[in-house]
Amino acid sequence: MSKILSVAAERGQHSSVTGRVCCYDSYCRLELRPCQPLLCLALVEVGINFFPDVRPEEKPADVYFDECLKLTAQADELGFDHIRIVEHYFERYGGYSPNPITFLSAASQRSRRLKLITGAVLPAFNHPLKLAGEIGMLDAISKGRMEVGFARAFLPHEFGRFGVALDESRARFQEGIEIVRELLEKEQVSYKGRFHSFPPTTSLPRPTQKPRPPFWVAALATEESFVYAGQQGHNIMAIPMLGAKMRPLIAAYRAAHRAAGHPGPGRVMLAYHMFCAEDGEKARNLARGPVNHYLKSLVEAASGWLQGASSNDYPGYDKLIAALERETFDTVLQAGGAWAGTPDEIVAQAAAYQELVGGFEVASLQVNFATLPFADAERSVGLFGREVLPRLRRL
Repeated sequence: MSKILSVAAERGQHSSVTGRVCCYDSYCRLELRPCQPLLCLALVEVGINFFPDVRPEEKPADVYFDECLKLTAQADELGFDHIRIVEHYFERYGGYSPNPITFLSAASQRSRRLKLITGAVLPAFNHPLKLAGEIGMLDAISKGRMEVGFARAFLPHEFGRFGVALDESRARFQEGIEIVRELLEKEQVSYKGRFHSFPPTTSLPRPTQKPRPPFWVAALATEESFVYAGQQGHNIMAIPMLGAKMRPLIAAYRAAHRAAGHPGPGRVMLAYHMFCAEDGEKARNLARGPVNHYLKSLVEAASGWLQGASSNDYPGYDKLIAALERETFDTVLQAGGAWAGTPDEIVAQAAAYQELVGGFEVASLQVNFATLPFADAERSVGLFGREVLPRLRRL
């Protein structure tokens, strides 16, 4: 953690001028501009990411979702910007959430202002006609608060159980997201593609937001995914466990976004485990076991890559998962992929990672990860909301 904190201590010119964390370092450099304090007036948004990684014997689903909805209401009251939930199947790594739109529909009734983000739906396992209708429905129920994250999926066991080839992953993803975009933006859409064909069709209900809710693309470690999101003008959501390796990926996204003629630098969301307490060592000790539990569940779910699965759509994933097998809470914290400590320490950790990767716009925080007791998660969210959130957003 000392390296991360030392980076935070060294930054100062920006914050002394603007009083804010710089979010646009990479963009200014791409534009060959000097540092521009006015760009840094953009607020850093912070939300909560629900990612179940428990088995029924560890926490029954009804208890888990009751706790998530209580945290949703708390986040709404404290001024967080969004909630987000994953789509995965069958294993403890995300398996409680096979349909994020179902949970977000319930969460929309426990909140008034939170954005509701799928983090993310998987076009490889969903027909785009059904997905477009569900998106329109949640956008209506929430009165225009929905945002749609899409992901390729990356777990071999899911592809095997759904009977979808890993080598079709990228093509299915790109075809699916394009069809959903067309169905939301236009009426009487017809399509004839590699995986889906249908006659002129108008998806109902029509989206409340015009022309449609914002799109996000989830990416893990493949530069092609970052470039694709930038070219299409979509936002990007990623996991910062790669540490400094995230910087060129974000830069590639922003460069592609700019080269395609889209306005601004694009929007980058990074997901962190977060635990906040008045005693920093206590915070880290409480978070250590549950984060290690999460990392173990991730490697277990992705173990197909270590057992011979391979695909040109996922180059190097065997090495990636093998590397993740060696990760622990402490290595993730050292690399900047978790925020844990006192309010002051977490502010420093956030500022340091901004510096490390050249800036990002949105942080999405896992707060009730794995087997962390609910009372601890609730206290952590409350303290963060009162003492950290205003400083990150510079209200």
